[in-house]
Amino acid sequence: MTVPDHPVTESRALFLLSAGSLVALIVLCAAWELWLAPVRPGGSWLAIKALLLAWPLPGVLHRNRYTMQWASMFILLFFTEGIVRATSDAGLSRSLAWCEVVLSVVFFSATILYLRPFKRAAKARASQST
Repeated sequence: MTVPDHPVTESRALFLLSAGSLVALIVLCAAWELWLAPVRPGGSWLAIKALLLAWPLPGVLHRNRYTMQWASMFILLFFTEGIVRATSDAGLSRSLAWCEVVLSVVFFSATILYLRPFKRAAKARASQST
């Protein structure tokens, strides 16, 4: 049995969910720390976290599987921050933290599900070549 070079049909919906949730998380983090509920009045240096999220964005938008793999692990830092702030902050900041948690979980899940067929195809090629 031969395995074609590109045996995987990409899931456009999962890709769009992955990329969309990352963009939404970037916007949320920037707005949260600059205008909506900054730690300090007038904005906070925590807005830099939006730049950290923008780092993998080009690779995700280009469907670079390697970038999507490490970004799915990287996003867990934002999930953790969201959980900490959702359980320790009050008011609007708590709600924004829960939004961060939800968007992190959506990105993580959509990315893992998007990458799963590629991983299976790679394993099939590897087992076939041995």
